[in-house]
Amino acid sequence: MKHILSHLFEYKVLSKEQAKDVLINISTGKYSNSEIAAFLTIYAMRSITVEELEGFRDAMLELCLAMDLSEYDPIDVCGTGGDGKDTFNISTLSCFVVAGTGQKVAKHGNHGVSSLCGSSTVLEFLGAKFTNDRDYLERKIDQAGVCFLHAPLFHPAMKNVAPVRRELGIKTFFNMLGPMVNPVSPEKQLVGVFSLELARLFAYLYQQTSKQFLVLHALDGYDEVSLTGAFKIITAHSEQILTPSHLGLKTLRAEDLSGGKTVEESARIFMNVLNDEATEAQKEAVLANAAMALYCANPTLSLTDSVAAARESIESKSALKSFKKLIED
Repeated sequence: MKHILSHLFEYKVLSKEQAKDVLINISTGKYSNSEIAAFLTIYAMRSITVEELEGFRDAMLELCLAMDLSEYDPIDVCGTGGDGKDTFNISTLSCFVVAGTGQKVAKHGNHGVSSLCGSSTVLEFLGAKFTNDRDYLERKIDQAGVCFLHAPLFHPAMKNVAPVRRELGIKTFFNMLGPMVNPVSPEKQLVGVFSLELARLFAYLYQQTSKQFLVLHALDGYDEVSLTGAFKIITAHSEQILTPSHLGLKTLRAEDLSGGKTVEESARIFMNVLNDEATEAQKEAVLANAAMALYCANPTLSLTDSVAAARESIESKSALKSFKKLIED
């Protein structure tokens, strides 16, 4: 690792193969926590290259416990996190709304590092069981329309680096990798990212695959559709900038999206949305992100029809039913 760190301290970059080797060595416990922290910090201070991101991704996919759920044709709805906005669990809620419309979801998530309450945190608090047992996950995606893949159970690299990430408490390139290394490798994927630069990197890498993808970034810095202003979406065939009015929704204020100061508060907001008892702003933020996922899964839908399908999922309690089936034994 000392050779790699010295190389990076000289403002040089890693090849795809070097990046892959480093991450494999992290996964197999070959480096100390101090070395891992130094390595992560370098990438917090400078941009990552396509080759480096590709190498890190390939290492994690090679080492992960893969799970074939292709018969369900699921979508993953995932943000990178790391936008520093401390919103409530919008993309996680969107998964249940999407599942409530009949589109299966294989959600990949983890505890928050740079935020209070990641998807794993709120779901665990509300009673979800984390496992890498294939039969259990198949049963959930079949009955609930959603299965949840808690990242450390599938990725040894994430498990080994977790204590370092917690102590650093900042976004690292593992935030970037999360959406790319879903062990199910879904062919449909909505990814929210925290910068335009990263949106372009993701779009470039996804264009080398067969995925039906949609990468989005709110121009005021959110890794999801915040409805606080315009947002950019990139698919395999187009790039466009949309506004809340394109979805038939209102423009929101940042404070409308607050995730609360405790896990209990986050969980309360979560259940309020599913019970259709949330504020109008909270409901519309979830509708917007669920709609973009439905549009990604079925581009023949119009944006307003996607919003209408998401709204029906919440108001008919189909989304709530999906959630209850996920957490029941």
